Amino acid sequence: MSMKHPIIAVTGSSGAGTTTVKHTFEAIFQRESVNAAIVEGDSFHRYTRAEMKALIEDAERTHLRGISHFGPEANLLAELESLLRAYGESATGRRRYYIHNEAESMRWNLPMGTFTEWEDLPVGTDCLFYEGLHGALVTDEVDVARHVDLLIGVVPIINLEWIQKLHRDTKLRGYTAEAVQDTILRRMHDYVHHIVPQFARTHINFQRVPVVDTSNPFIATSVPTQDESMVVIRFKDPRGVDFPYLLRMIHDAFMSRANTIVIPGGKLDLAMQLILTPLIWKLMERRRQWV
Repeated sequence: MSMKHPIIAVTGSSGAGTTTVKHTFEAIFQRESVNAAIVEGDSFHRYTRAEMKALIEDAERTHLRGISHFGPEANLLAELESLLRAYGESATGRRRYYIHNEAESMRWNLPMGTFTEWEDLPVGTDCLFYEGLHGALVTDEVDVARHVDLLIGVVPIINLEWIQKLHRDTKLRGYTAEAVQDTILRRMHDYVHHIVPQFARTHINFQRVPVVDTSNPFIATSVPTQDESMVVIRFKDPRGVDFPYLLRMIHDAFMSRANTIVIPGGKLDLAMQLILTPLIWKLMERRRQWV
């Protein structure tokens, strides 16, 4: 962790909704005039899309479970930790981008599923913001979590997570439903061992729970909306959290435990603004005292 160069990380699995949370942070950064260096977790994948596909097919031909983006083998985790360490020490480091879709392909003039060249982070940023799979990861080889000042988990219940992934990957990324199901199954071991444990290390978790039937996510014709959901917000350390204020400001919110508030799904952006803005203020104030 760094007083002078703070790091914020949003972590969650593919299809969890971390990109939506990223947009909320970007809105806060813009409103509060915070100059953040944005780092995308997908840029630390080890392989291009074509290379990953070939490795999985080779493994499956020998009846082995192929690697997944959830696990250490398919990611440059030592490089991710090095970036966070360097930023915390001197606000330096290198990043690149992963080309997800046709729009990004046209922007960068690169094939989908490949990477841009590595580049230096912008000079003079106020903080680093990471959004991806491994913001709170700890393994025998790396400890990403120890470098992060504010850790946010985005954790919809798993059936909803699968529905969101199915709809995103089939409608926006051109995969078949069968291919997405295969990916979900192949990732399950890594999900249990490398994704789930991170949410015990996060400072705040946002978990969306639909109030409509999601019992068979593979036949769902639509993604439950925010208004068809509740959001469970868990604080690792509730000391200093003004729960009475949040209950007044967020209509129909209630406390389910001493460290947990439940809100209507449609109020998620408001809740995040109310909860996260003061935390960013504190990080920036602490930074100013050290500059």
